[in-house]
Amino acid sequence: MTIWSGYGRGSAALTPSDELRDARTTLLTAGLEPVQLRHGLSDAADVWFNARIGEQEDVAVVAVGGYGRRDLTPGSDLDVLLLHDNVRSVKEVADGLWYPIWDAGVALDHSVRTVDEAAAVAREDLKAMLGLLDARHVAGDPALTSRLREQALGAWRRDAKKRLPELAAAVRERAERNGELAFLLEPDLKECRGGLRDVHAMTAAAAAWVTDAPTERVRAAAGRLLDVRVVLHQRALGQGSKRPSDRLVLQEQAPVAQALGLADPDDLMREVYEAARIIAFAGDLTWRRVDAALRPPRRSRPGLFRTAAPTRRPLADGVVEQDGEVVLARDADPASDPLLLLRVAASAAQADLPVAPHTLERLADSPPMPQPWPPAALDELVALLGAGPAVVHVVEALDQAGLFARLLPEWDKVRCKPQRNAVHRFTVDRHLVEAVAEAGSLTRRVSRPDLLLLGALLHDIGKGYPGDHTEAGVEIVPVIGRRLGLDPRDIGVLMALVRHHLLLPDTATRRDIDDPATVALVTDAVRDRATLDLLHALTESDALATGPAAWGDWKAQLVDALVARAGAALAGEPPPQPELLDDAQRAVAARGELAMEVHGERVTLAAPDRPGLLWRWAGVLSLHRLAIRSATATSVGTTAVTVFEVSPRFGSPPDWSVVRADVRRAYDDALPIADALAERERAYARGGAPVVPARVLWMDDASTSATVLEVRAHDRIGLLYRLTRALADAGLDVRSARMTTLGAEVVDAFYVVDDTGALVTDPALRLRVEKALLEACRTGQ
Repeated sequence: MTIWSGYGRGSAALTPSDELRDARTTLLTAGLEPVQLRHGLSDAADVWFNARIGEQEDVAVVAVGGYGRRDLTPGSDLDVLLLHDNVRSVKEVADGLWYPIWDAGVALDHSVRTVDEAAAVAREDLKAMLGLLDARHVAGDPALTSRLREQALGAWRRDAKKRLPELAAAVRERAERNGELAFLLEPDLKECRGGLRDVHAMTAAAAAWVTDAPTERVRAAAGRLLDVRVVLHQRALGQGSKRPSDRLVLQEQAPVAQALGLADPDDLMREVYEAARIIAFAGDLTWRRVDAALRPPRRSRPGLFRTAAPTRRPLADGVVEQDGEVVLARDADPASDPLLLLRVAASAAQADLPVAPHTLERLADSPPMPQPWPPAALDELVALLGAGPAVVHVVEALDQAGLFARLLPEWDKVRCKPQRNAVHRFTVDRHLVEAVAEAGSLTRRVSRPDLLLLGALLHDIGKGYPGDHTEAGVEIVPVIGRRLGLDPRDIGVLMALVRHHLLLPDTATRRDIDDPATVALVTDAVRDRATLDLLHALTESDALATGPAAWGDWKAQLVDALVARAGAALAGEPPPQPELLDDAQRAVAARGELAMEVHGERVTLAAPDRPGLLWRWAGVLSLHRLAIRSATATSVGTTAVTVFEVSPRFGSPPDWSVVRADVRRAYDDALPIADALAERERAYARGGAPVVPARVLWMDDASTSATVLEVRAHDRIGLLYRLTRALADAGLDVRSARMTTLGAEVVDAFYVVDDTGALVTDPALRLRVEKALLEACRTGQ
C-alpha cells in the first residue's frame, strides 16, 4: 500500500528541501498508524528522489538498511547509495541530492560508488554487506541496482562459511554489550538481544540459503517493536530532539502506551517483552541451524565425506537425541501419552539439549494431564526443575510453544509481567525460572529437594494476581499442589515457603539477630528444622535470581547467622554466643585511643567515648562515597567501638589515609560535616523522579532490650548521618543499626534507648523523634 503519492498542488513553487520537509511534516502530523507512517515516510522519500532523478541512465538511487526495508521511523537516518557507471558528473548529481536533504533537517547516511566499488566494500565490511542485502531500487537506472544485488547476493552466498560465523559473533557481542530486551527496565529496541537488529541478522542468514527466513510470528513481533519505536521517535522529535533514542526509558513508557491505545505502561512492556522473547528464541534456532549447515558432513566410510544416517541416542521412553536436539522416538505418540511432554522437557533439561522445533509442534497434540497428576508426572516435573541452568532454555522453549501454561495454567498471569523495581533484573516469570535454576545447586542442603524446587517455582506466583503477592500466592499454592498430586503436609510446607520467602533476608538485615525477640520471630513462623533449611535455600535462590544488589557476602553472613540461631532454638539448644568484636577489633579497642582499622568492607572505629560518635563516623564515611549497610556500637571499658559494613557507591574504595585524617578532624569537631555533605549531595543530585514521603515506624515487639524504629526513605548521600544526628539531638542512644538499600530506597532500622538506658515509650518523645527524622529525610530534596 502506498501512503504517499505526491506533494500536492503548488509544489512547483517550493525548493527541493521544502518539498521533502513539507512531505515529512504532513505525514508526521496526520495521525497515521505506526505502520502507515513507516511506509509513508519511505514512499515520500521515494517520490522525492524520483522527482530529482527520474529514470536517468547511468546513475541509480538505492535504498539500503531501514529505508530499503521501507521501515523508516521519524528519527531514522535516510540510508542511500548513489550508484553510477563511471559518470563524470556524478558529484553534481550527488550534491543535488545530499544538500537539499541536509537543508530539510533529515539525517542522511550516504555513499557514492560504482557497482564494483560497492560490491568490493561489502566483501570487506560486514555492515556494508548487510545494508546491500536490503537494497531496493528507488530511482534512476534499475539495471545498476540489479547488477549490484546480483553481485552482493552472489558474494554473500559464496562466502557464507566465512561471513555467517562473523555475523553470528557480531550478534553475540551485541547481546553481551546491550543485554536482553525482554528483561530490562529500559531496553534498547534495536541493539538488545531480541531487538530489531536480531531480525535483520536472521534475514541475512536466510539470504545465504542455509536457514529459513523469519516466520510470520517473528515479523509480527518485529512490527510491534517498530510501532513502539515510531511513537518513541515522534515524541522525541516533538520535544525538540534531533537524534531520537531507541531506548524505551521509564518516563516515556506511559505516554507511549497511551499513544498505542494500551491501558498502562505494564501492558506496553508486556507486549515489548513478548515480542523480544519471540525474536530471541527464533534467533537461537536460526544460529543453531546455521551451525549445523556449516558443519562438515559426517564420514560414512573412512576417507569419504558423505551424509550418513543421523545417530539417535535414547534419553527416555519415547524420547531420543538426534543431531544435538531432543526429538521424539519413531513410535512415540503425543496424542495418546499425556506424560510425553514432561519426559521430553525433563530429558532435554537433564541432557542440556534444545528441543527440536518440530518436536514442540508435535507435542501440541498432547492431551491434558490427568488430575491429580500421577506420581510419575510429578517426578518428571521435579527432574526438569532440578536440572540447574539448563531449565531456563527448556522452559523458554515450552513457553514459546504455548506448552508450559498447559502444565501450570497460572503461568499466564505472570508471563512477561514487568517488575518496576531496580533491584529486579527479570520479569516475574523469568525470575521464577532463574530461581529454580539457582535452587538446583542447593538441593543437597535440604532433606526435600523436590519441595525446594517447587517452592522456587511458585514463591512469586501471586504477583500475577491483585493485592499482596504473598497472600495471593498462599491462596493459589494449595490449588496447584492438589493438581500436582501433593499430599496435604507437603502443600502446607509449600504454603509456608511462599508466605515466609522474604522473612529471613528482611529480618537479618533489619533486626539485631542476637536479640531473642528476633530469633523468636523466625521460629514462630517456621516450626521445624527441615522447613527452616528449605526457607534458607529458597532465600538464597530467590536473591541470586533477583540481581546483584539482592545478595552478597554481607547479607549471606547475616542470614546464615540468623538461621544458626533459629535452628538452635528449634532444637532446644542455647543460641550461639554473639561475638560483637573479633580479636583484631578488641585489640583496637584496647588501645584506648582514636583508631580506625579496615578489613575488606568492614571498618572498625574506636575512640574514647563521647556523645555523637555514630553520626560523626557516618558523616565521614558518607563524605568519602561509602554506602553504609550496617552499624553496630558497643563499649570496651571507656572506649566506644563502632563496626560498619560499607561498600563504595561508585566502584572504587577511597584513600583510607584521607578517611583517617577526616575521622580525627570529626572527633575534634574540626570537620564541617553538614556543609561538606550538602555540597557532596548537590554534586551527585539525582533529580527528576518524584520522591515518595518517608515513613517512621515503631516496632515495639521487635526487641526486649531496646526500642526498634524503622525509617523508610529515598536514599541520599549523608542520609544516615542526618538520621543518627537527629536521634542524638533528641537524646536517644543508638545501640545498633541495620541499613538495607533496595534500588534507590532504604529501610534503616535503629535499636535505641533513652538517656536513662530505658525503652522509648513516651508518646511526646516519640512524636518529637518522628518529626526530626522526617525532616532529616527531607533535607537536600
